[in-house]
Amino acid sequence: MTVLADPVPGTGDPGATTPVLDRESARAFVLRHVAPGAAEFERAAAVPESVLQQMSAAGLWAPFLPAAVGGAGLPMTAVGEIHEEVGRGCSSVRSLLTVHSMLSWTVARWGSDEQKSRWLPDLAAGTLLGAFCLSEPDAGSDATGIRTTATPDGTGWRLDGTKTWITGGMRADLLLVFARLGAGIGAFLVSADAPGVRRRPLPEVMGTRGSMIAEITFTDVALGADALLGPSGFTAGMVLTGTLDIGRFSVACGSVGIIQACLDASAAHAARRRVGGVLVKDLQLVQAKLTDMVTDVRAARLLCQEAGRLKDLGDSSTLMATWVAKYFASTAAARHASEAVQIHGALGMTDRTPVARLYRDAKVMEIIEGSNEVQRTTIAAEAFRAADLPAAGS
Repeated sequence: MTVLADPVPGTGDPGATTPVLDRESARAFVLRHVAPGAAEFERAAAVPESVLQQMSAAGLWAPFLPAAVGGAGLPMTAVGEIHEEVGRGCSSVRSLLTVHSMLSWTVARWGSDEQKSRWLPDLAAGTLLGAFCLSEPDAGSDATGIRTTATPDGTGWRLDGTKTWITGGMRADLLLVFARLGAGIGAFLVSADAPGVRRRPLPEVMGTRGSMIAEITFTDVALGADALLGPSGFTAGMVLTGTLDIGRFSVACGSVGIIQACLDASAAHAARRRVGGVLVKDLQLVQAKLTDMVTDVRAARLLCQEAGRLKDLGDSSTLMATWVAKYFASTAAARHASEAVQIHGALGMTDRTPVARLYRDAKVMEIIEGSNEVQRTTIAAEAFRAADLPAAGS
């Protein structure tokens, strides 16, 4: 397990933290406990335990879970706003929230009564942290290429295989592992400290370096019969779809936070930096860049709010709304992070400002939870379907 034992600036007594229930309280929490240490989290390739404890005390891990299990019962619109504000401060921390949310939502939606009572209270409290294990070395996140297997052994299962690029994998206590189960795919709840589970850190990633990414190998890991989550044989089409949708929504909202952070930093720099005796903020080309940031952050935020609203209504069209929100927000984040570096000039290519980190993190958003190329294909297919036309290539 990779952790930082010492606190960073802005942390403090976990018991002093008040619950985070909306955008305003999330912003206050981030300014106090997250943003001051974001650069250090990246350098250390880990978020310190003191910050994770603060997040637990604030009820940040899974506030959408019902009060009966210790959650706050927040609507997804509010959760989206919280994830935006966390992403505005540090994408590594927001990434940890993303995968924990994916696992927590999946247990709440598809778990048996026994699984819910066993896992949800600790997941809501943050005393148990979760991670999502789909990607593999030779398949990426393509579920059809999964080689990890779960073999019946009479009393339960034997799990074998390797998962990679697992966000939070070096710190997580509970893993949601997708494995081949005969002709189908099964989702399994696996304790990270089970015999046969081995974790290797992957600190060399371009962005979100503080999110404790790991490669996890499972060698003859014994699982009880109760480790299987949801009915077998339909997981890929049901559990996986819903779980990825939650992750995609979080990434979309976090991307909005990146755009806002780029705007914040760029406006502040332009207001104090002079070139040839003229403030950078008075240069029309810079004003054009800031205008595009203002426009896109508002548009991306509205797309995320719509996706969240549809989730709260239980409307299945939220799936496509989230695809659109994630595509727009992630591409805008990458574009504006590049512009933020440009506005800062040489300073923007150093870690003396946050924009270099924002640039690295923004690129990650175009790849995770569905690459832009996959998103374009999916959104285009929906356009043909809505028009009652044959899909491309048919």
